[in-house]
Amino acid sequence: MDTEAFLKRIGVSGYDGPPRLDGLSQLHAAFVDQVPYESVQFQLAPGGPLDPEEAAKRIIAWETGGYCFQLNGTFALLLTELGYRVKMHRGGAETPTRAGDVDASHLVLTVSGLVEDPDRVWLVDAGLGEALREPLPLEPGTAYQEPFNLRLRPSEKTDGWRLDHDPRANLVGMDFESAAAGLDAFAAQHANLSANPDSAFRRLASAFRRKPTSVVVLRSVGLTELYADRIDTSLIENPTDYFAVLADVFHLPLPHLDTAQRNELWRRVWSQYEDFLAKQTS
Repeated sequence: MDTEAFLKRIGVSGYDGPPRLDGLSQLHAAFVDQVPYESVQFQLAPGGPLDPEEAAKRIIAWETGGYCFQLNGTFALLLTELGYRVKMHRGGAETPTRAGDVDASHLVLTVSGLVEDPDRVWLVDAGLGEALREPLPLEPGTAYQEPFNLRLRPSEKTDGWRLDHDPRANLVGMDFESAAAGLDAFAAQHANLSANPDSAFRRLASAFRRKPTSVVVLRSVGLTELYADRIDTSLIENPTDYFAVLADVFHLPLPHLDTAQRNELWRRVWSQYEDFLAKQTS
């Protein structure tokens, strides 16, 4: 990884010193604010890199964000190169339409070795879209990360941990194993989720950005921003506005797409919206 270029990509300059909690928190908040969780990359072609170095090159080039395997894999590489001790774990995220089995459909990170307390372990997750903005200590307890209330407790599904998310979010929670895993443990799920036409990541173009006091979400052409005291919603009705939102709100200018590909992407996301309307009225 070109560490200097990646730090510049997430807006962090002059980063120096041994692994500390304030540094980890700064990197985590910058990463989720500047690198979106997104499935736009899977709308025109299946796949997308699992390898963290390849994913990092795309992120640095401003061509894409990523989803959990790419985001947390890249973040793990960045943290490791900056001196943090990082472990990967098999996990699973629960939503209203997904049970959340701990089946390696989500990649989770834990970090230790901080100067303040080398043995204390921290939950780090830049790949949940609307969840963590900063690390959480890996111990039972609650936390408020505006605009969400979060709870960490022992998992009932595995020997590891459970993150309960705020009920206002689409994410219900996430469970992960305590045992460490290598990147190869996620290869089969990545191949399925990124390439299978029936995968939710192929069927819906979405993007999430975890801002300091809100979460902004794009699903097909529906834009939502959730704050502590309100929810703002709007509908994107033309391709000019759609690509402007991707570039300006989600840091996805998509320079690698030509005019024909942009037209096809717009056709696809508008079709997804029409399908949604049809189901609502059926």
